[in-house]
Amino acid sequence: MEFEFWWLLALPLFFSLGWLAGRIDLKQLLSESAALPAAYFKGLNFLITNQQDKAIEAFSEAVQANTDSLELHFALGSLFRKRGEVDRAIHLHLHLLEKKELEPQQKLAVTAELAQDYLKAGLLDRAEELFESLNDDRYRQPALRALLEIYVREREWERAIKAATELERLSGVPFRVEISHYHCELAVKSMLTSDLQTAKNELEQALNANKNCVRANVLLGDIEAEANKHQAAISTWKRIEFQQPEYLGLIAPKLLNSYRALNQTAEGLALLQTYLQTYKLSHLLNVLFEATLTEEGAESAAKLARNELIKKPSLSTLDQLLQARTIVETNQPAQKTKLAHSQDTQLMQQAVRHAIGNKTAYHCEQCGFKAKYHHWQCPACNAWEALPAEPTTI
Repeated sequence: MEFEFWWLLALPLFFSLGWLAGRIDLKQLLSESAALPAAYFKGLNFLITNQQDKAIEAFSEAVQANTDSLELHFALGSLFRKRGEVDRAIHLHLHLLEKKELEPQQKLAVTAELAQDYLKAGLLDRAEELFESLNDDRYRQPALRALLEIYVREREWERAIKAATELERLSGVPFRVEISHYHCELAVKSMLTSDLQTAKNELEQALNANKNCVRANVLLGDIEAEANKHQAAISTWKRIEFQQPEYLGLIAPKLLNSYRALNQTAEGLALLQTYLQTYKLSHLLNVLFEATLTEEGAESAAKLARNELIKKPSLSTLDQLLQARTIVETNQPAQKTKLAHSQDTQLMQQAVRHAIGNKTAYHCEQCGFKAKYHHWQCPACNAWEALPAEPTTI
């Protein structure tokens, strides 16, 4: 391939054009920076150093110096929201909307900010109306997320299902767990009005949305047990082992009650014993210990606790063993030595209980909220299935 000498003449020309383009861009950048008020840069500096009060003052000064800049208004409004001064954010954005010279896209942007203000202020009806009006593709996903939050807070589960399904389609992010719980909420609502067929339909839809929805099978079993169909209830609850076995402790009392209703208590205890040996769940041990103590007596309960204590040392299991031993010794013929042993056992149990206290709780994995009882939805952050199946020591 022969070298074309005319390229030597063209290279300086290309270099000059590139240099000229760079100068034009640099000049434009410098002119845009010069157009920004100095207070804007002061505000940025205060934000970086986490001085929000001073940042608000600086951005307020910048807005007064450049009243046409939407970006400055949005930055100030966002600061107001973050500081909890929602009234000032609402006033700021309403004032912007009154400007007749706003272009359609600018008006949409201001409307989106105002909707966030209303949501932060708890004015859900106003927020909902504005978010629904944001039908532009650029705002559709954030608007749907906000609407979904509103529907959940207002317990409008049908609308929540519709919003979550559309959001899943647009974003590609799965909402299967959330949708299954929305159907469960509708099922609970139907159960309260004794509309059991509708409740069952909703629970089947929950399982279609998320095959591992433990809550759906818990509720389906509850419906069967309430109708005295205890065998069907047991079969339904047994499915949980193949979904998320860590939740077996939650339905263990329900299982035992249905086995008792069928006069099959021994079979129920044997099933729980199998679950305990397989999955080593502390909550399941508590249920099994109390049931063994009631059904088979203190000796059997003590044996159960002793065996588990050997496998896994635990203060709570030791407490159970001491509780059972106290009952055994108390029920034996009264003798001074045995009475003294019983008193010693009671003292040891009291010491253990004092050390343990009532320090177990369900910790939300999203926000750290502590609950005494299990919740499918965190009462603090509203996340679904964020609380573990088993309580932990605080």
